[in-house]
Amino acid sequence: MDAKDIYARIERQFPGKVGDFKGEVQEPYLTVDALSIVDVCRFLRDDANVQFEVLSDLTALDWPKEEKLQVVYHLFSYSQNHQIVLKVDLPRDNPKVATVEGVWKVANWLEREVYDLFGVIFEGHSDLRRIMLPEDWVGYPLRKDYVEQEEYDGISTQRAPLVEKLLR
Repeated sequence: MDAKDIYARIERQFPGKVGDFKGEVQEPYLTVDALSIVDVCRFLRDDANVQFEVLSDLTALDWPKEEKLQVVYHLFSYSQNHQIVLKVDLPRDNPKVATVEGVWKVANWLEREVYDLFGVIFEGHSDLRRIMLPEDWVGYPLRKDYVEQEEYDGISTQRAPLVEKLLR
């Protein structure tokens, strides 16, 4: 089944909840309404014709001019040998979407990473806390307007002086 067929199948199952399909790209994608993401993902996992057994990646993009964050889900089916990318647009000032960890367990760590680096809240997540940075870190480093703290816990976060010291 190609990406166009997958999109048509999803659109029939969830009319008006998916759109912006792009099939003539290296990784075909479509957008999904944020309130429908769990149902769409469960359908894509369980439908015998598509069988997306794997959430191979979950990340985010920051679009400050459009005032949105976009959560990106990369799905793959080993049994059917096809892939699709789902995108969910969220408002930058209050980025919340339901967790898909009940669909694919691997989403647990992937969603924690997106929370840690972009500030997306995955509602219903079993353990939503920072995974890379300390709990008291200020801000979300992969947002385009992020300004790094000059120091954390009395330690400089500036790299240039450290490199110069090593070169001496």
